[in-house]
Amino acid sequence: MTIQENISLKEYNTFGVECYAKRFVSIDSFYGLQQLVNKEKDLFLISGGSNMLLTKNIDTLVALINIKGISIDKEDEGFVYLTVNSGENWHEFVLWCISQNYGGLENLSLIPGNVGTCPIQNIGAYGVEVKDTITKVEALHVESTKLETFSNAECDFGYRNSIFKNEAKGKYILTSVSFQLTKNQHQLNTSYGAIETALQEKNISSPTIKDVSDAVISIRQSKLPDPKEIGNSGSFFKNPVITSSQFLELQSIYPTIPNYTISNTETKIPAGWLVEQCGFKGKRYGDAGVHEKQALVLVNYGNASGKEIFLLAKKIQQAVFEKFNIQLEIEVNII
Repeated sequence: MTIQENISLKEYNTFGVECYAKRFVSIDSFYGLQQLVNKEKDLFLISGGSNMLLTKNIDTLVALINIKGISIDKEDEGFVYLTVNSGENWHEFVLWCISQNYGGLENLSLIPGNVGTCPIQNIGAYGVEVKDTITKVEALHVESTKLETFSNAECDFGYRNSIFKNEAKGKYILTSVSFQLTKNQHQLNTSYGAIETALQEKNISSPTIKDVSDAVISIRQSKLPDPKEIGNSGSFFKNPVITSSQFLELQSIYPTIPNYTISNTETKIPAGWLVEQCGFKGKRYGDAGVHEKQALVLVNYGNASGKEIFLLAKKIQQAVFEKFNIQLEIEVNII
């Protein structure tokens, strides 16, 4: 375990923001992580770097969690139970599952980041959330340095939320995630977004999990920029959930407002539509901007600082609130 000094974090965050770590270490084993936590309690953790915006240099020790490995715990006629270490790339794991005909994650294809961060955010896309397949999460308690297990219920999952973003924030380091996936009789979700249209265009009437994954990948690639080409962190804002009465008021003013019914009293509005209606889609302020194809994605065209991107986000929040009386919540962690 070698600690390096004054290391650029540009390649470790998908926004491609230039910030520096005063000290930096890469951890590739649970034992190494335990050793590190025994020595240093004040750590700044990086996994896939896909859900954060760095606005300053990091003075505490930066630890890159790079623990790899996928294991099959057990399987029966209908299901397989997997444990995946936190340093595995999420999309590569999803593709591996599809190659094994393990179903349940296909709608979550091409989401950036690593497996270890997926429960924190309860990542979701096209009608599916990762909580639907997680059976347990293992995490290292920073104070005791002991491994603890959280059941699905104990993770307290919500919309882009979990216990690890709230009362357990900063107290644990996630080391592995366990999943229950289908081996046959897959429960496909093709009704959300443009998946059904994409399948129809290919004349696919009885899709496989690979067909659904391919459709999701195609849709995401057509809308979202590749972080390797343009710095971004995917969706920057959460889709707001408002009361049904507030929605009806907005619908009377904006008859074509897109919406998704959550319950008899709540309606979800696409944040990207709200941002676009405020005129930000495709706008650029120096090297900070809003993507031309998806207003929900803030981008770094090259040399934008984290502060410049954050100021743009605040400007968007203010405009949306003034126009729609809706407070957009930032999905990305601001550091």
